[in-house]
Amino acid sequence: MFQILIVEDNHFYRQVLRDSLKTRFPSVTIDEAVNGKEAMEKAHSFYPDLVFMDLRLPDESGLELTKKIRAMSPDISIIILTSYDIPEYEEAATRYGANRFVAKNSTTEEELFTLVKSYLS
Repeated sequence: MFQILIVEDNHFYRQVLRDSLKTRFPSVTIDEAVNGKEAMEKAHSFYPDLVFMDLRLPDESGLELTKKIRAMSPDISIIILTSYDIPEYEEAATRYGANRFVAKNSTTEEELFTLVKSYLS
């Protein structure tokens, strides 16, 4: 069973992403975290295959969390999702171990689905 963890502090965005993914991929299990502490707990207990990670969280940088999760479980795929489509952030995401960097404002739902599908195969 494929499992996705959404790490996002914005309730509305998290809900829309979860609902869209659940509708398109009904067999996928989805869990959520709203901050770094919860994300690390879920990474340990839920053991996701794929993580959608917000860049900015209330208690910790999504980049730092990516680095920690990558060190803990190198086989987990991590996609940084951010409103800050800045080349320096994309470069940092790669340095911290993210598999992909996706701008929330310029990525369509269909593009996200295609991205998830690429990890399912």
